[in-house]
Amino acid sequence: MRIFLDANILVSVLNKEYPLFTYAARIVSLADNKEFTVYTSPVCLAIAFYFAEKKSGTRLAKQKIKLLSEKLSITAVGKAEVLQALENKQVNDFEDGIEYYAAVNNKCEVIITEDTGDFYFADIKVCRAQNFLLEYLF
Repeated sequence: MRIFLDANILVSVLNKEYPLFTYAARIVSLADNKEFTVYTSPVCLAIAFYFAEKKSGTRLAKQKIKLLSEKLSITAVGKAEVLQALENKQVNDFEDGIEYYAAVNNKCEVIITEDTGDFYFADIKVCRAQNFLLEYLF
């Protein structure tokens, strides 16, 4: 199964934000499971870096992002995703549109985010971390 992690999931893991950390860390660990391919985008990594840097400083934030980058599959974000986000009249938040099309163009089946309402326009499943674990793992 191909899953896409939104920035808030990454931020929770990098900054150990409870109670979400427990669920988000378990989902990131699915990258080690052959049944899952866990994606994120460069945009999500940049957002996660920003918040990790604010909490932990530049050096530690870079180390954390490097570890995530080695563990996760990273989508390309280019002209196609930008244009798709701009052309979809339902997309009000440009960044969410880019994330959505990065996920769709990499054939992800689900987007995992704590802000499910941000993807109201999605044609693929969108769910919170805890709900994903309950539905697919437990």
